[in-house]
Amino acid sequence: MNARHLLVLPALLALASCGGSEEAMRPLPPPPPARAIRPAPPAAIQTQRPRPHIQVLPGLEGVIGADAEALTRQFGTPRLDVREGDARKLQWSGTPCVLDAYLYPQDGGGRPVATFVDARRGDGRDVDRAACVAALRKPR
Repeated sequence: MNARHLLVLPALLALASCGGSEEAMRPLPPPPPARAIRPAPPAAIQTQRPRPHIQVLPGLEGVIGADAEALTRQFGTPRLDVREGDARKLQWSGTPCVLDAYLYPQDGGGRPVATFVDARRGDGRDVDRAACVAALRKPR
């Protein structure tokens, strides 16, 4: 053995001691097969829709919770009546503002009622909702 072999021998012994057992050298088992995900049927999707938030603000009494007929009695015939699924949007407009009322059926179905209103000026700037309701409400 020459001097060069003497230098390499300790390195080979150290490297050999780092190796794992035969068990550690075995390949890992394959992962379990992925479960097939089936889409929910449309009826299940419809029943899981979150409930709309009911807006509660001073000055909106008589509007929030009212159905389309009651709102029409208060504000007249809506300028816009849009239906999407079981939701409905009614819109009234006048010189002071534009009022949008969003109606949704409550738990257990039934007639859709206003759960939220939004108000803006003709140029799109926000306006106080209660002030808009008071301005557009027909005199009794």
